[in-house]
Amino acid sequence: MKINVVDHKGAHHELEAPEGYRVMEVIRDYDVGIKAECGGACACATCHVYVDKEWFDKIPEPTDEEIDMLDEAFGVEDNSRLSCQILTDDSIDGITVYLAPGTEPEEKTGDRAA
Repeated sequence: MKINVVDHKGAHHELEAPEGYRVMEVIRDYDVGIKAECGGACACATCHVYVDKEWFDKIPEPTDEEIDMLDEAFGVEDNSRLSCQILTDDSIDGITVYLAPGTEPEEKTGDRAA
């Protein structure tokens, strides 16, 4: 199955997604650019995405825990979700998500000699 991700710069990425993975894991494993600090424990909002409106009603409703975490997120919209709470399966093959502001990983800096 595939998921479509639009990154922070507007570039589109079509990613192969194994069934049963979290959308966040797929985005992270392809190094598209998502913080995902808690690793999928629904303990932060650094995997916040906007689900394309065409797909929003096709995914399960958010849990109370997810809703509470989204309250902590920046730029929450009606189609906001935590990508760690969306599991991949055939019902979302082709889903499109947009990485939300505030989920960008920190810039990696190389070791500098003093």
